[in-house]
Amino acid sequence: MTAQSDADAGNASDAPERIGTIDRTHRGEAAPDHAFLDPAGKPVTLAAFRGKPLLLNLWATWCAPCVREMPTLDRLAARQGDALQVVVLSQDLEGAAKVGPFFDKAKFTALKPYLDPEVRFSTGYGVNLPTTILYDAAGKEVWRVSGDMEWDGETARAWLAEAG
Repeated sequence: MTAQSDADAGNASDAPERIGTIDRTHRGEAAPDHAFLDPAGKPVTLAAFRGKPLLLNLWATWCAPCVREMPTLDRLAARQGDALQVVVLSQDLEGAAKVGPFFDKAKFTALKPYLDPEVRFSTGYGVNLPTTILYDAAGKEVWRVSGDMEWDGETARAWLAEAG
């Protein structure tokens, strides 16, 4: 089995690649300074992730397209290692009470549960879920994608290369 077929093993082989809608109109805008909770429950901001490209995914346990793309984000994070930081930021109002059991059941290998129970990010951006934003190493937006996406697909690979 090739590396590509290993990456696609979780995908339906005859289904077309799921591709969200890309928006580059916010290119160059600084990441917001909203605080959220890291996996240990401590406040953190996106500034803590500067120095390497960052893929920020806004999701919730009640959002079917969000849940569907999470395994592809986990595979992406595992494959990229330190080259790309992948932060999945839950917009669940119940925070850890909902997200903890979801992560326990999913058994992700690379993703960690970050929480935004006050939904500052989705309301601040004025977006629906899922929305994923790519920031460059300086914390400037490159693009954002609305909707369900196969993050280990060919389209995502090409788009992620834009982080530089």
